[in-house]
Amino acid sequence: MLQIKDLNYTAWGRRFFDDATVSLPTGSKVGLVGRNGVGKSTLFKLILDELENGGGSGITMPRNARVGSVSQEHPATPVTLIDTILEADVDRHSLLQELETAPPERLGEIYGRLIEIDADRAPSRAAEILSGLGFSTADLTRTMAEFSGGWRMRVALAAALFAEPDLLLLDEPTNYLDLEGALWLEARLKKYPHTALIISHDRELLNNSVDHILHLTDRKLEIYTGGYDDFERMRAEKLRLLSANRVKQEAERAHLQAFVDRFRAKASKAAQAQSRMKRLAKLQPIGATIEERVAPFTLPSPPRPLAPPLVRLDNAYVGYDGKAILRNLNLRMDIDDRIGLLGVNGAGKSTFAKLIAGALEIQQGHIHRDKRMQVGWFHQHQIEAMDPDDTPLEIMRRAMPDSSEAARRSKLAQFGLGYDKSETTVANLSGGERARLLLNMVAMKAPHMLILDEPTNHLDIDSRRALLDALNDYEGAVILITHDRSLMEMVADRLWLAADGSVKPFDGDMDDYAKFVLDRARVAARAPTQVRDEPVKAKSATPTAPAAPPANRDAQGLVAPLKRKMESAEATLARCTKSLETLDTQLSDPSFSAKHADLTRQRIKAQEMLDVAEARWMEAAENYEKAKVAAGL
Repeated sequence: MLQIKDLNYTAWGRRFFDDATVSLPTGSKVGLVGRNGVGKSTLFKLILDELENGGGSGITMPRNARVGSVSQEHPATPVTLIDTILEADVDRHSLLQELETAPPERLGEIYGRLIEIDADRAPSRAAEILSGLGFSTADLTRTMAEFSGGWRMRVALAAALFAEPDLLLLDEPTNYLDLEGALWLEARLKKYPHTALIISHDRELLNNSVDHILHLTDRKLEIYTGGYDDFERMRAEKLRLLSANRVKQEAERAHLQAFVDRFRAKASKAAQAQSRMKRLAKLQPIGATIEERVAPFTLPSPPRPLAPPLVRLDNAYVGYDGKAILRNLNLRMDIDDRIGLLGVNGAGKSTFAKLIAGALEIQQGHIHRDKRMQVGWFHQHQIEAMDPDDTPLEIMRRAMPDSSEAARRSKLAQFGLGYDKSETTVANLSGGERARLLLNMVAMKAPHMLILDEPTNHLDIDSRRALLDALNDYEGAVILITHDRSLMEMVADRLWLAADGSVKPFDGDMDDYAKFVLDRARVAARAPTQVRDEPVKAKSATPTAPAAPPANRDAQGLVAPLKRKMESAEATLARCTKSLETLDTQLSDPSFSAKHADLTRQRIKAQEMLDVAEARWMEAAENYEKAKVAAGL
């Protein structure tokens, strides 16, 4: 589909591509990876002809191939949301416009083409995409001018997916999505009918949605089959072999040179020496494999733990201007809790974070917060609010007024901002460097709790891994809001869901939540006619067998949902049992003795979760059996 041959490109005083060559198979889903700043977005601009090719045979595609991308938010026009998406299918839109003025002899051809492209199904397909990206049914008739910039970015993504170009280019598409939108997009890209090239640092998306990884490094392009985990494994093996071959070649080079040096002056050995000199000249040097170092994050743990709980909410209400956004909050956090906060944009996640951080007071109810508790709060808007003329060194001077200049520079170096970056203005720092600075700054005073709201938006994969390692070493409490599923799975040990005007524990893991999100999106995307034809069944929070036996048909209708509930409870019970077994194995292993106290706390919590899961399973199984008897099954 896409051929890149001997691509060379130099701009802004640096070389981006040096005889780069690669071929993307038609219909493949390719993840483009590489460190920040190596030229991934530049490659997109070259493909789109937004930059002039600097040499080589360059970039070629099949004739008339349609290329689509999401480079900026959709403009704030008076056109409705649904019409904006429908107009993205240029072929369908032009045919419908032509239909209004076409002569009779042309109508048959137009109708035939509309049937061929399945034009009648376009509105429901557009609604499905918009629903998956978080738009409600009421949003469909709103004009584009009514949406914020972030939502118009989603519209631009929806338009690109709806148009289904032959080559779809997406640059960090999950950065402006919440976790729910990212989960939906992950599933959608997997089914995309044409070729897609995606710049992403989202490990789960790269593992689950693409079948090739295109690696940009050292101004070259290398393609690998499989997802990101496959790429890491194959690249590590390749680097190992290169390193081994380099050692072998250096030994051979030294042996040949020693022979030449020893016998070049002897007439009897002159021919052999000459032969070895030619062999030396033909040896192509194998470059040293230099692993790019990623600076670790510095997240110091609190010096002394506080008495539990850190925070307890009893029937708390919180909101703005007298209007409650979140109601009836009954939650508790302890010093070692790792909470993953789920929920769509607008469900109240940021409001909850402000409440816990102490930036928002409750309207009614009770909140207990230890007065000594220090909170480190990182939220995504901090990066945008930074003064572009400020420098990391000036920021550090304000944070460490009594420290020496050397100590401030040393601290910045620990953050990954060396001497050359310490006096660079914020405007000239990359998004990743600004995020790294702020993340380290919020944790600098060893807070008892970290609240991280989308901390990975500007971080590459290796930096995300460094953040994960730092969070796992950090011994305080964590509230994590992120669209990065991998980070959520590896950090959070409990999930809370912001929905329906409250925040409550979510019963399940990230796989359960992903299924929940995709099922909800499928239901929400159904056309009204489809929904109307289906019988409406009343739902109960905890279905139980009725006191009086219902009609046989009604009783049978209860059996299937109760069976699913029992199976779900059984799966949860199995996961809890396995988790407890793993902890028992670790506690009996002497190599884990250093973490014995932490493992013991985890085991106590795991046992509590197992007890709850077992009780729920028993209740669900009993209700299921009662329903079967009532239904005569």
